[in-house]
Amino acid sequence: MAKAAWLEISLVVNGEMAEAVAEVLSRHVQDGIAIENIEIPEHFEENKAITGPLRVSGYLPMNDQVEENRRRIEEALWHLGQIHPLPNPEFKPIQETNWMEAWKKNYRPIPVGKKLIILPIWIDNPEPTRIPIKIDPGMAFGTGVHPTTQLSLRLLEDYVRSGTTVMDIGCGSGILSIAAHKLGAGVVYSVDVDGQAVEIARENADKNGIEEGGVVFETGSIGEIRSGLFPLQQAPVVVANILTHILIKLLDQSLADLIAQDGILLLSGILEEHEPEMQAAVEKHGLTIIKRTQLDDWVAFSIKNS
Repeated sequence: MAKAAWLEISLVVNGEMAEAVAEVLSRHVQDGIAIENIEIPEHFEENKAITGPLRVSGYLPMNDQVEENRRRIEEALWHLGQIHPLPNPEFKPIQETNWMEAWKKNYRPIPVGKKLIILPIWIDNPEPTRIPIKIDPGMAFGTGVHPTTQLSLRLLEDYVRSGTTVMDIGCGSGILSIAAHKLGAGVVYSVDVDGQAVEIARENADKNGIEEGGVVFETGSIGEIRSGLFPLQQAPVVVANILTHILIKLLDQSLADLIAQDGILLLSGILEEHEPEMQAAVEKHGLTIIKRTQLDDWVAFSIKNS
């Protein structure tokens, strides 16, 4: 028998944990992470999130570092499991094979809200009445399976109008920026502190046929925007899909100053148990929550200046 070429690491989790597990694996796996839908119903209920099961997999080459890399992954997953229970990872030696093609066969489109559908880049849109957003599901973040991403997309449906300028703070894969553009936004200005994420977001925008200037991605955050990174410093729609403690930090860094007069701030990434502290931070900065939406244990706010 031929010697194994790869060590496969995989965990089956729900949609809430899939991207967190993928982020952990991506620190140790160089050739990308596969997020595979194990069981998604043929017809989605409009207000339901995809919670799983999802198989998150990564592949380590069988070399002198494989055992050390395996140990580091096990340790990192153990720490994540202290925050939210996880199944034990499965480790399986496999032969050289086109495993990317194998997992692609099981990935299915994800309808979101009333207008959007998230597609892997190799699938044609099966619902022409929906607006397609093409994202590589092998990427760690922003694949559309997480409730916080779906909440953000639904809120963008509610507030983006033809010609609206949008700012996306912490753009990740660019999925929200791409959606805003396809929903009719004029120009979308997007920032992320991770330069690699910015490059991936640009690639995704290109895969979606967005012409240069339709979505502008730059490395940075609020400080860079306020200091002139973009030709404007405010927008009618500002969206941030980040964890609660970072959202609170951004509010302290004048996130509210990015909202144009009569504009809207859309915040997602808030665990229900952290909602009180998020509400307190919003009120501290003179803002008013005008809409609350929830999927599973995650909450999103639509916010106006008081």
